[in-house]
Amino acid sequence: MLYREAGDFSTTYPEDSQTFPIRFDRWRYYAVLFVAIFVIPFLINDYWVNSIFMPFLIYAIAAIGLNILVGYCGQVSLGTGGFMAVGAYACYKLMTAFPDVSIIVHVLLSGAITAGVGVLFGLPSLRIKGFYLAVATLAAQFFLVWMFNRVSWFYNYSASGQINAPERDVLGVLITGPNTEAWATYLFCLAFTIFSAVVARNLTRGSVGRQWMAIRDMDIAAEIIGVNPFRAKLTAFAVSSFFVGISGALFFSVYLGAVEVGEAFGIQKSFLVLFMIIIGGLGSIFGSFAGAAFLVLLPVLLKIIGVDWLGWPTDIVAHLNLVIVGGLIIVFLIAEPHGLAQLWRVAKEKLRLWPFPH
Repeated sequence: MLYREAGDFSTTYPEDSQTFPIRFDRWRYYAVLFVAIFVIPFLINDYWVNSIFMPFLIYAIAAIGLNILVGYCGQVSLGTGGFMAVGAYACYKLMTAFPDVSIIVHVLLSGAITAGVGVLFGLPSLRIKGFYLAVATLAAQFFLVWMFNRVSWFYNYSASGQINAPERDVLGVLITGPNTEAWATYLFCLAFTIFSAVVARNLTRGSVGRQWMAIRDMDIAAEIIGVNPFRAKLTAFAVSSFFVGISGALFFSVYLGAVEVGEAFGIQKSFLVLFMIIIGGLGSIFGSFAGAAFLVLLPVLLKIIGVDWLGWPTDIVAHLNLVIVGGLIIVFLIAEPHGLAQLWRVAKEKLRLWPFPH
């Protein structure tokens, strides 16, 4: 009674192949978008934006990118933090070299530059897979962080080795710098998140996405039926790195404003995004959002309950966060490999059948 498909009839192929063929799903997502765009900006303050909304939106973009590579194409990657650093430093160099160009163009170009770097480090995937590919991408993580630390040109020969985002605006509204408004930075990140989700959703449902999934399921069989593994794997690395680069550029310029590469984009960042897609669900755009939301909200909720309500020490709460995340990863890998996205699909199926389960 709560979730029905009665009255939904497709009379054309485009209607049958649309992203949300069920009217109830379409209106639900329209409602979510309406609230996100026209309601939340009037209710939030700096605390809500900096603690919850901006980390969620930026990590969701990074999770979408990694999910395309790992969940859809089956290529293991542990270099997400390094690719986010590429996007951040590319954005910084573009912002300082071309101050008159819009920050929107800088973020998109940062994603494109990261896509090129991702293709370069994705070349070993043509010969190796599994554990060996994971080690290769892990080497990329350490090499990129080392390079941004050692080559002073990347941080414009600053004595501190830190990069700082200059003030930039969109239509007269400041987006970067210390004087930004909470609603402006939120809407800016939200626009890129919606853009990333729409592009990723259409790519994964098209011929490119089917090639990725064929490579993931069995690369030899995919090559026999005509899928080019060279093109499929490198396009997955390019698209994945593009989204990760956008998230890195936003993480530096809009969210933090100042970055030291070892602290902001270390190996822990790569594992954090990987945990997001494992908990949220591999091979699912919704799972990327669910995993990002879970791992962003969990520390906040534990702090409120453990520190503010129960008076526990902050270090105990921080360790409890790690224990919970580690336990959930084990549980999901064993009991439900498709994560929170699969649980959501099962819940929708139950609602379709209730109260007639047979």
